[in-house]
Amino acid sequence: MDDDSARRTLAKQGYHLSGSGAVKPCLWLRRSLRGGDQCYKHHFYGISSHRCVQMTPTMKCNHLCLHCWRPIDGPLPSPKEATEPKELLDGLLREQLRILTGYGGSKTTDLARLEEARHPKHVAVSLIGEPTLYPYLDELIKEIGSRGMTSFLVSNGTCPDVLEKVLPTQLYLSLNAPQERLYKQVCNPAGDLWPRILQSLRLLKDHPSRTVVRLTLARGLNLQDPEGYARLIEQAEPDFVEVKAYMHLGRSRTRLDRDSMPEHALIMDFAKELAKVLGYVVEADVPLSRVALLSRDGACRMLKV
Repeated sequence: MDDDSARRTLAKQGYHLSGSGAVKPCLWLRRSLRGGDQCYKHHFYGISSHRCVQMTPTMKCNHLCLHCWRPIDGPLPSPKEATEPKELLDGLLREQLRILTGYGGSKTTDLARLEEARHPKHVAVSLIGEPTLYPYLDELIKEIGSRGMTSFLVSNGTCPDVLEKVLPTQLYLSLNAPQERLYKQVCNPAGDLWPRILQSLRLLKDHPSRTVVRLTLARGLNLQDPEGYARLIEQAEPDFVEVKAYMHLGRSRTRLDRDSMPEHALIMDFAKELAKVLGYVVEADVPLSRVALLSRDGACRMLKV
C-alpha cells in the first residue's frame, strides 16, 4: 500500500494526520459529548472522555499483534523526520478542534461538555504505533504537562531506555503473554525484543510515574497462566494492573474470530485469580468495556488527575 492509499484508509477510519503523528476521536468521546457514559479511564481514574485527546506521535511500530485493531497491517505513512514536539502537539490539538466542529449543530450534543471539550485536560498517548520510537518523547510529555494537561503513556516496553527517562502522569506497559514463546506468537515482534520487555518491567518498580501493567486477553490465545503473568508483574510492582478483554474490532477481525473475545465474567474470573496470586485487590470493573482494575494497596480507585 502506497502512502496515498494508506492516508485515504486512515482518513476513512477517522484518523486525522498531522506531521509524524495522528489523532482520532474515540467512541467514548462521542458518547460523552451526547451526555452518555464515559470510558473506563473515567470510572477508574477520573478522566473526562470528552476532554481527552487520543493521539500518537509516530505511526511506526515494532510489533504486529494479533489483537491490534489498527487499520493497516504494513508500514504506515510517516515523514522522513519526526515532527518537533511543540509543532506536533499544536497540530494535533488543532485537529482535535476540527473533530469537535461537527457536534455544535447537533440536537443530541451536550453543549456544556462540548465547551469543556474545546479545552482538553488529558492526552492519551496510545492510539497506534509505539510511542517510544518517537525520538522526542520525553520533550513531548513535558510539553503536554506545561500546557496544564495530564498524560497517559502506553508502551509495549521494547525501549526501556526511553521509558526510564519519561515522566508521564501514568505509565502503562502492555504485557501480552506470560512467557517468550507465546509473546512471539501474539505480538510478532520485529527482532529479539523479549529481553527488553523484561528490563522495562524491572524499571517500572522504581519509576516515579504512576504505573500500570495492562493485559489484553483473547480466548484461546493468551487468556491463560495467571501464575506466569504474576511472576512477571511481581518484578514491576505496578500501582495498578488492568485486565482487559480483547475486543473484536478493526483489522484484528482478519486474524482472530469473534469467539476470541472473552465475556466479562471470564475476565473477572481471571482478574480474581491474578489478584490472589499477586496479593492485589480487585478494585473496580466496567462490564461494558470488559475490564477489571487491580490495585496494589486497595485505596486508589478514583484518582483525580
